Amino acid sequence: MDQADYFVKKQQFVKTVYRDVYPSIDPTAASNSQAGKVIVITGASRGLGRLAFVKSFAKARPKAIVLVARTLAPLEEVRDEICAIDDTIEVLVVLTDLLSAESVKGLWGKVEERFGHADVLVNNAGSLRGGSVADTEVDGWWGDFQTNVRGVFLITQGFLRLLGKERKGSIVTLTTAAAVMVFPGMSSYSLSKLASMQLQAFIAAENSNVTAVALHPGIVLTDMTLDYFLPYAKDTPELVGGVGVWLSTEKAEFLNGRYIEANWSVDDLTARKEEIVTLGKLSVRLEGDFGHEQFE
Repeated sequence: MDQADYFVKKQQFVKTVYRDVYPSIDPTAASNSQAGKVIVITGASRGLGRLAFVKSFAKARPKAIVLVARTLAPLEEVRDEICAIDDTIEVLVVLTDLLSAESVKGLWGKVEERFGHADVLVNNAGSLRGGSVADTEVDGWWGDFQTNVRGVFLITQGFLRLLGKERKGSIVTLTTAAAVMVFPGMSSYSLSKLASMQLQAFIAAENSNVTAVALHPGIVLTDMTLDYFLPYAKDTPELVGGVGVWLSTEKAEFLNGRYIEANWSVDDLTARKEEIVTLGKLSVRLEGDFGHEQFE
């Protein structure tokens, strides 16, 4: 086994895995079209937001893309990149502090004024701070929860309220395989991503018209990639972006409230749909033997 594939193989749930885009997740395919949809992408100024999700959704020809981040200059560059892909797409740039309820409220006010509602929310913005539990600074440790939990909650709540209960909507929330593992020095990141992962299950249970999926993007080389993971960073932005687009189609509804990894073949996942749904797989749960019956 190529050592660069270690984490892909360790986390393998389906027979077929990928590290680059493939036909079933090709955003230009008619089956993955986002025609008529309004897409909101957080953290759109850099990293996976810019390299993966913005470009892939632009190729899927939506009605509009709303770019959300805190810095204007790079968002204007991203807007130009979208126009270079498809100049018929409406682009709305909204500077937003995801930790501020008022700022997030203002974002959704602008979306409502311009488009009425949004159809797809990509929760891409995130925070990763290292440090052991004993040595880390409290504010730094809690900062991951502020961004990865509070920020995700605020923007998701606004999306749901604007969407209503009649229209269909999709939420793709970036998480990490580390959310269910123990990597020393990554407690704040892992635990906050676990919370945002489980939030998708609550969204699914409370909103029958919404498909919410937690997506581990694999290991893509970005400015957030830790040095330790650099030898494994062989996944392409096109892979995770394509999976994000696929998750925003009706084909992904059976994954509602669940966790998947970008490397996993969506065709293999679909082939195991009944098993995944019936047995509650790809969901967060506590392992053990529970119930009084075993003691009687």
